[in-house]
Amino acid sequence: MLTLPMLAGMMVQTLYLFVDMIFVGMVSADALTALSFNLPIVFFGLGLMFGLGSGVTAVIAQFIGGNDKKNADNCAEHAVILGIILGTLITAAGLKWGRPLLILLGVSDDILYLAWGYLKVLLWGYIFIVLSVFFRSVLSGEGDVKTPMIIQGSGTVLNMILDPIFIFYLDMGVEGAALATVISQVIVTLIFIYFLFVKEHAYITFAMKDFKFSNSIIQRIFKLGLPASFSLILMSFGSGIFNRILVTFSNDAVAAYQVGSRIDHLFIMPAISISTSLVTLVGMFYGAKRMDLVKNIIYYGMSRAAFIGFGIGVIFFIFPPQLVTMFSRDSEIIEMGAGYLRAIACSYPFIAVSMTCGRSLQGLGNAVPMLVITFLRVFLFSLVLASIFVFWMGKPVEWVWYAILTSMIATAGIAFWWLRSTLKKVI
Repeated sequence: MLTLPMLAGMMVQTLYLFVDMIFVGMVSADALTALSFNLPIVFFGLGLMFGLGSGVTAVIAQFIGGNDKKNADNCAEHAVILGIILGTLITAAGLKWGRPLLILLGVSDDILYLAWGYLKVLLWGYIFIVLSVFFRSVLSGEGDVKTPMIIQGSGTVLNMILDPIFIFYLDMGVEGAALATVISQVIVTLIFIYFLFVKEHAYITFAMKDFKFSNSIIQRIFKLGLPASFSLILMSFGSGIFNRILVTFSNDAVAAYQVGSRIDHLFIMPAISISTSLVTLVGMFYGAKRMDLVKNIIYYGMSRAAFIGFGIGVIFFIFPPQLVTMFSRDSEIIEMGAGYLRAIACSYPFIAVSMTCGRSLQGLGNAVPMLVITFLRVFLFSLVLASIFVFWMGKPVEWVWYAILTSMIATAGIAFWWLRSTLKKVI
């Protein structure tokens, strides 16, 4: 009931990511590379929001599981205030330091104007992206994932319609892709506000005029959300550093890596849907002191996610060139992108285990393992190994993919051990 509506919403969102990159790729290879360099920066901000949003989801779920609606409502009100503040800060910081950051990430002079043009437009509407994330998190905390799926799915469809209009008909190029995203997110946020504040659709109710700051609630949100945020931010940093490593081969290597990462979403969708559902369910069962249900639901979700990862991995291992061709006709990008998919497809079951373990621990009130595991995977294993392979041993680009694969396998084992140790203590 939780995973399937969420999966449907993510399928629409992923379809948008596919179409967005396809349209941008039709402009030019440089436009696709410019968008690729922007993705780590965009996901840096989104990582912070999604992490704190998952903290909101976990805290609300625990309050509802403990039949404490008053504090659940108050937590949702804190989420709205937090979204406004953080959205404003990220926009201001991005406009001031975004262009120098793109240069630092290795964007060459010939495509810098494209990369900065995209980011600058997107930043002006970033607060709406942030608010939509927090509104979705509030509804997920009470177990309603269908409403966010419908609202955000509608925004994604609108985005897909606006993309070709702004990119091609109005001849705005990559800036048109960013503007389409901003307009769709403004409308999504307004729909959320109507459903939650005017129609009062949710179990959670908002009384912002009577809002009272609670230090304990904000601490719980940050305690469960910040480690998740930092883990996603580390992934964004890692993606940016990988771009820096790959650009030593060519701009096409960067584009191939980012295209392959977008195709990964076909597997990431069910894995995220299951693991995010576990945050809500584990949080509710933990809040209700039903530890017997906690263990059962964790292992059920983990086994299904791993099985789905194996099935999708087999398909991606067999047909990678056909998948990459959807985004680019460049032979170099196709060859390197196919190599990436073949290597990373082998890691999908292990990624499923890591994700479900980390989210389950978050539902139990311990988000630190997710941060530690992400740090180990991105920096201690992936980047260190990739740097050794490329700069010390002089290996070709394929060895960067092998470094990522090795890190996925190693950290899955660590995550599973951490979850088993925690369950022995609380059950």
